[in-house]
Amino acid sequence: MRIAMIGTGYVGLVSGACFADFGHHVTCVDKDADKIASLRRGEIPIFEPGLDMLVASNVKAGRLDFATDLAAPVAEADAVFIAVGTPSRRGDGHADLSYVYTAAREIAAALDGFTVVVTKSTVPVGTGDEVERLIHEANPSADVVVASNPEFLREGAAIRDFKFPDRIVVGTSDARARKVLGDIYRPLSLSQAPLMFTARRTAELIKYAANAFLATKITFINEIADLAEKVGADVQEVARGIGLDNRIGSKFLHAGPGFGGSCFPKDTRALVKIALDHDVQLRIVEAVLGVNDNRKRAMARKVANAAGGSLRGKTVAVLGLTFKPDTDDMREAPSIPLVTGLLDLGAKVRAHDPVGMEQARRELPDIEYYADPYTCVRGADAMVVVTEWVQYRTLDLERLKSELAHPVVVDLRNIYRPEEMAALGFIYESVGRSAEPRG
Repeated sequence: MRIAMIGTGYVGLVSGACFADFGHHVTCVDKDADKIASLRRGEIPIFEPGLDMLVASNVKAGRLDFATDLAAPVAEADAVFIAVGTPSRRGDGHADLSYVYTAAREIAAALDGFTVVVTKSTVPVGTGDEVERLIHEANPSADVVVASNPEFLREGAAIRDFKFPDRIVVGTSDARARKVLGDIYRPLSLSQAPLMFTARRTAELIKYAANAFLATKITFINEIADLAEKVGADVQEVARGIGLDNRIGSKFLHAGPGFGGSCFPKDTRALVKIALDHDVQLRIVEAVLGVNDNRKRAMARKVANAAGGSLRGKTVAVLGLTFKPDTDDMREAPSIPLVTGLLDLGAKVRAHDPVGMEQARRELPDIEYYADPYTCVRGADAMVVVTEWVQYRTLDLERLKSELAHPVVVDLRNIYRPEEMAALGFIYESVGRSAEPRG
């Protein structure tokens, strides 16, 4: 099959490389000439484990290439995937669909023969209807079917998620489109991944509902963590105790500083706006958004309390800036409101992240950056773990203590054991756990 992937962001590049690895011929298209030139040189614009090798091997095999003009790739394609950004629209929280609609109009002008146009971007319910209308408006004779195929990729594990998915959701009622997309995903039949065909609007809602539910699980366990701290319980054991119930499951029950990233904040906001447009109030999702926003900011006060109540004139070392490990993505990362809160409380902030410091400098220009975690904490009055990079789990704790001016550690990801930190003489605060276990 020949595939045109419009957009070389996170979803487009990962999906395009994986489709090429299935044996299809894929052209990834992007208007950013510098990005396309970099990709042709083998330079990957995002950090995703294994993506550089996957791209290189498929380029070498002749199955993956890159272009700035979509006309030829679209004309030759059996399927055209729209994988452009849908950021939150400034001012109202709705998804900004301008990139999707621009792509639809440009695709329409290049279509040649029967083609399936697939929205891979996360889009509000009914977007496929508008994409279809725009294409037929621009090219009334186009033989085209518009389908929805939402992505369910986790940054840091995207290639595995693509090749070993829990499910593949395809929104179309057209038999020809079902065959094309079935053929595209046929290589996954060996892994017995469920291929779920449904109506287009249902597929669009599945994506939003999935992300809102996962965001709700995170927020729920964060609130339970707050209660655990007050009553002397251990939220990790609570999470395990409820997660062993297969009706609940253990994933996304890790207490921390709140969710961030490119999907959960944006998609939960958009879902609330979609509901309001249809006179429906999603009170649970609204509460999730409010609790999460407040939590991120509250983490700065948690650091201040651990450091004696005031951060005025003190130095705080922040370890981890990206919203999760194994990515360089800083979009809505909890570190941003945390650091901003620390600065507002009068602290001097220094930071380290294994891969995200270049991106972090754009968001947080007023702090100091260090290439090594030990030099980052040297002389600091407190250390805060914000992102659970594996490198931080294996730090020499005795050396950390010797480098810190005061042995204060605030662990927002619960990567250390309270009893060990206490034995080493740290003033240690984590999330939903007590340093002094109670009977």
